[in-house]
Amino acid sequence: MNTKVKERDHYFDNAKFILIFLVVLGHFLTPIKDQKDILYTLYNFIYTFHMPAFILIAGFFTKGVFKKGYIQKILKNVLVPYIIFQIIYTIYYYKLYDKDDIHLTLFDPNWAMWFLLSLVFWNLMLVVFTRIKYSLIIAIIIGVAVGYFTEAGTYLSIQRTFVFFPIFLLGHYLEKKDFRLIFKPSMKILASLFLIALFAFYHFIIPDSSKDWLLASSSYADILGNNAWYGGFIRLGMYTIAFLATFSFLAIIPRRKMFFTEMGQRTLYIYLLHGFILKYLFTTEFFHTLKNQHAYFVVLLLAVSITLILASKPVVTIAQPLIEMRWSKLQFMLKKYRKKPAEV
Repeated sequence: MNTKVKERDHYFDNAKFILIFLVVLGHFLTPIKDQKDILYTLYNFIYTFHMPAFILIAGFFTKGVFKKGYIQKILKNVLVPYIIFQIIYTIYYYKLYDKDDIHLTLFDPNWAMWFLLSLVFWNLMLVVFTRIKYSLIIAIIIGVAVGYFTEAGTYLSIQRTFVFFPIFLLGHYLEKKDFRLIFKPSMKILASLFLIALFAFYHFIIPDSSKDWLLASSSYADILGNNAWYGGFIRLGMYTIAFLATFSFLAIIPRRKMFFTEMGQRTLYIYLLHGFILKYLFTTEFFHTLKNQHAYFVVLLLAVSITLILASKPVVTIAQPLIEMRWSKLQFMLKKYRKKPAEV
């Protein structure tokens, strides 16, 4: 009996690899973006679509949300790695920065861990939102409204969870036939022109403070002060730009198999591990030297190298047991590395 094996879609693996490279590049641009206008422009440009596109693709692959065992699978594959690396990064910061004590909290994500926590919430929210009418419109309204709550902040990644949820929900509703619309040659041309125009827009028009809107982790009051009342209108504008930029980016992604296609299946490893390198470099003179020498091209080379290395089979083989740790071992870690009293 012949069994037909379904071929993996190269397009989405290509998109995920390029996106994770942009995540790494964006993080390495963070400490030097203020040095030159072009660096700040590149930073804003990347942050407009790299996480929205990632989130849209993640939402696209949630078609089985109502299947038996789906939520349990999300908890195992997303929540457990979040808890594990929340613990590991807490210990790493304790050692790296010579902190007085280990303060472990599972409710305020360390750095990039917000995405995993939000991903869990997004999947849970799908169960509710896919059952109601006009769910996408309601999700956008909530995403706009949450910016008026000054106490939300980074706790449980609430701000980002609600701000980015409409993109995740849209991804859930999309079908493969919808993507075919952006694969047309005419759409690719329009997409390229839009991305060029967006880059120019950031470089020549929009102020540096746009990064606060792109990160989506601050309330309107934090960004605008007493003028927070019109923050919702700005967020609606940012939604429009993010949607257009995301689909423009996805329109120009190659659909054939590339040399990096297979690495697109290992983006979680890159996402979870590159922070160890970046945070270590913060304790050295590396970025200070780059600023003095104006050797900003080194950041690009470093981002490429780190992305390729962390996606390599040897690194994945070593990290896999940690990322796919069982719940029983996780419970042991939680007991061992509970909050410790400060050393006197």
